Amino acid sequence: SRPTWSSQIEFTLAGIGSAVGLGNIWRFPYLCFRSGGAFLVPYFLMLVVLGIPLLHMELTIGQYTKRGPIHALAQLCPLLKVGIASVAISFIMCTYYNVVITWALYYLFSSFQVPLPWQGCNNTWNTPNCTDQATNGSYSSPASQEFFYKMLQQTGGIEDAAEIRWDLFLILVLAWILIYLCIFKGTKSTGKVVYLTALLPYVILIALLVNNVQLPGAIQGITFFIVPEWDKLLSVEVWVNAAAQIFNSIGIGFGFLMAMASYNTFNNNIMDTLTISIVNSLTSILSGFVIFSAFGYMSHLQGIPVAQLAVDPGLVYVVYPQAFTSMPLPQLWAVLFFSMLLFLGIDSEQFAMVEVMVTSLMDQSNQRLLKFFKKKELLVLAVCGIACLLGIPNVTRAGIYVFQLMDHYTAIVSIMFLAFFEVIGICWLYVNRLSDNLEEMTGKRPSIFFRLCWQIIAPFLITVILIFSIIQFKPARYEGYVFPPWAQGLGWVIALASIIWIPLATIHTLWVLPGSFVQ
Repeated sequence: SRPTWSSQIEFTLAGIGSAVGLGNIWRFPYLCFRSGGAFLVPYFLMLVVLGIPLLHMELTIGQYTKRGPIHALAQLCPLLKVGIASVAISFIMCTYYNVVITWALYYLFSSFQVPLPWQGCNNTWNTPNCTDQATNGSYSSPASQEFFYKMLQQTGGIEDAAEIRWDLFLILVLAWILIYLCIFKGTKSTGKVVYLTALLPYVILIALLVNNVQLPGAIQGITFFIVPEWDKLLSVEVWVNAAAQIFNSIGIGFGFLMAMASYNTFNNNIMDTLTISIVNSLTSILSGFVIFSAFGYMSHLQGIPVAQLAVDPGLVYVVYPQAFTSMPLPQLWAVLFFSMLLFLGIDSEQFAMVEVMVTSLMDQSNQRLLKFFKKKELLVLAVCGIACLLGIPNVTRAGIYVFQLMDHYTAIVSIMFLAFFEVIGICWLYVNRLSDNLEEMTGKRPSIFFRLCWQIIAPFLITVILIFSIIQFKPARYEGYVFPPWAQGLGWVIALASIIWIPLATIHTLWVLPGSFVQ
């Protein structure tokens, strides 16, 4: 028999933990910075008409079928093997997202030093253009040089031959060991760990916010965050990024919440949908206030507008560490902040993504795998080990370019295609039976709003966004660096590694099933 969560609160916390993660602290503020406060408008619209309804759909499917995404979605729509693509995307993402956890561990260890390594420009890795009061593009802060020159030892591009950063590699291995120890017993171990990993980050976030709002310049940073630049709403990229952020943040299309819901009791009321969705978005807003209050403080220190701060995907490892240096007890705030990033990363990106892979493998061939591995714990170890090996390119000196390339083609390109096929396969072909399934479990049919979103709004919006994102597609970039054609080709290979399973499995299904194509 399939194990279940010890209590419903464990599933809710695990769901919140898997949804609330590094994307809330790292990706969300970065996208807000690029788009100004206008990003909040499409973000909340996508949350209401896409995020909440589609999460409700996925939790219903997982709980009713008692299977991971591959088998659950195959039961609903045998023709479109969307579940395989969901698991593939989750596994690809867990191979490179763990480098962000690696960075968090690196900074956590460094945070115990007195003074902090990024507290001045007198280190061996600092260049002559290092200054504590950087005011233009020709100078850089100690925190920026710590990130790029000390930790990453970044090369000029992905094409540069780059050796492994062995200290980062060892920390990467440590990160995977931590993940294995947290999930190797399945729901029994994960259910207990989430009490710490899901709740402690909120204590730290609130403490950081209380501290930050008292800093000079904080209000200017918060104003930049919440006041929209309306002209940016005319950019298709803003809307595509908002939809992609909802899918990435909540976990729509990745299959891990569906896998977690498969361990629920059959009659659970699935109100976890609202809890997980709302807590996830409120966490993004809370982290936005925390991060942008720090931006305002940095703007005050440097004497430049918030919009002119040099912010890139590594913003939490550059802007925030620099802000710590001017705070009372900088080591304390640094330890708290990077501990929070560690917990969020392990709980969301890795618990969930590794768990969906293991659940799907066990559903596919339980007896054969157990016969080969003897114990489920060894299967989990094998999955973690393979993912660790595949993540090695991210800890080379060109690793930041590899990371950016994989993130662009997986977290944006692949997920939009996957969301399209999932919505078409379920919302159009199965939606009436889905309503029956929900009524069988809870005694209530879904609201008119949910059915309207499933059948009309979600398919229409995702189709429009997908079409416009294809028309206005922009290749991956990293700051001013343009990836060479071969790297862009590699990016498309990475994207196809997940979504190619949909047409391949469809062709296979049509080939092996009896009857004509129409039948």
